[in-house]
Amino acid sequence: MEAWELDFHWLRVRHKLKDTFGRTEPPDMKTVLFLIGLQELGQIREEFTKEQKQDLMHIATCVLLARDGFYSFTGLDDEGWPHFELTKKLPFKDMEDQETFLKIKIIEYLDDQFEEE
Repeated sequence: MEAWELDFHWLRVRHKLKDTFGRTEPPDMKTVLFLIGLQELGQIREEFTKEQKQDLMHIATCVLLARDGFYSFTGLDDEGWPHFELTKKLPFKDMEDQETFLKIKIIEYLDDQFEEE
């Protein structure tokens, strides 16, 4: 995917989320990861601690990367939080490469979610 295509699709899914949640601004990467983590956790709460918010972003990252076999689901803990293990080396050279890869995986994930609606 060329850079302009990635930018276009990334902005499209961010605007779809903005409209879905009735916000004035499209969410950033961290917020999108948080929302995916929340979706995957499947638990509604009034508040999450800072550590739980980080855990939700980690869940999202694992779910997104599991689609390509980088992580595998190992089960739920006693509180219903999913756990994963790394199954193969991650393909990132640097943070920019990681962000680009995650954007592509987020776009694919959210496109699948929007199709189900």
